[in-house]
Amino acid sequence: METSTTRFSCAAASALRDEPLAGTATHVRTWLLLEHSGPWGADALLDARLPEGLGAALKQQAKAYRAKILLVRRARAKRDPERLNVFAAFADHRRPRLEHGTVADLREVLDLDLTAFREGGSTGLSTYDGPLFCVCTNGRHDACCAEFGRPVAMALDDAYPEYAWEVSHIGGDRFAGNLVVLPEGLYYGRLDPQQGVALAGAHLAGDLDLDHLRGRSAYPMAVQAAEHHLRRQLGESRITAVVLQRRTVEDDVTTATFTAAGATYDVRVRTTRDPATATRLTCKAHRDNPVPRHELLGIDPA
Repeated sequence: METSTTRFSCAAASALRDEPLAGTATHVRTWLLLEHSGPWGADALLDARLPEGLGAALKQQAKAYRAKILLVRRARAKRDPERLNVFAAFADHRRPRLEHGTVADLREVLDLDLTAFREGGSTGLSTYDGPLFCVCTNGRHDACCAEFGRPVAMALDDAYPEYAWEVSHIGGDRFAGNLVVLPEGLYYGRLDPQQGVALAGAHLAGDLDLDHLRGRSAYPMAVQAAEHHLRRQLGESRITAVVLQRRTVEDDVTTATFTAAGATYDVRVRTTRDPATATRLTCKAHRDNPVPRHELLGIDPA
């Protein structure tokens, strides 16, 4: 039986096996963030004390719009304010957008026009110019998220309080501390507090932290890995400098075509899930699963 001193840590196990971060971000473009100071529970939308029926309705919206709907709070919040913050983000790789507003009752978010938002219009909220540094601290979902995420959230709250939020589960527990930057949908993992603050500063200056980048949520995982390989080869960390033009998939090989610095490149990666790599991928996992790998096959001028 595991004790407090022997508890399995999926994040520590992932780091020990030197699992690559690149190509592990959740593939999602539409985001909706709702302020709720908690407790959140293991499944935040269903377990948190939301208005009756709201959690189930939000689950339906998440499925219909293929959206990530998160509960968020300030790192040092004691209770919900009278007006609750709501953010909608669209993580388009060319023109990411972020909107913000406040509501007195979270049920009001069901009136937001996510269809128009996904098509380039507005949800009905106002344009928001700043980034959001969203750190997963959902310990009820996975203990590693709180253990490694909360110190990062506290440090960001000290350094960038206007941009920093704790959020519910974003995916990839084994890479905690996890952070996603919106509206770009940039996932980062294995962060400590100092790295989190440095990453935020780099982002505000227009740069990525390639050492901790998991991927851009607008792209499928194989394309995320392809972008990372190309950036490493070019030594290119500017956020907007590498742009996806197209992708093709044949069997287990993805070819992603990017433009960068006036040139075009085809990046080929092979995605494998070798049963021999099966292991426990989360702290609560009841069975082993293969570890996905994205092998670089080549980078060629297009």
